[in-house]
Amino acid sequence: MPAWNGVGRWLIVAGLALAACGVLLTLAEKWFGINSAFNWIGKLPGDLSMTREQFSVHLPIATSLVFSILLSVVLYVLSWLFRR
Repeated sequence: MPAWNGVGRWLIVAGLALAACGVLLTLAEKWFGINSAFNWIGKLPGDLSMTREQFSVHLPIATSLVFSILLSVVLYVLSWLFRR
């Protein structure tokens, strides 16, 4: 089981980094007013939203595709840099 210790540590680091990004975005929105820079998230033409009296459903399909492409490019560039 010692091989899984490294995976656990990486998951903890990734979770802490994600939480730190969330805190920074929340503080930046309140302090610097960059809310308008992120207004497009969830409102792209391919995002589905349905609201009724008792519930609402949001399916950000196009936003997910955009984030997936951006994350793929960033990870590809990082892997290319670390291979050198």
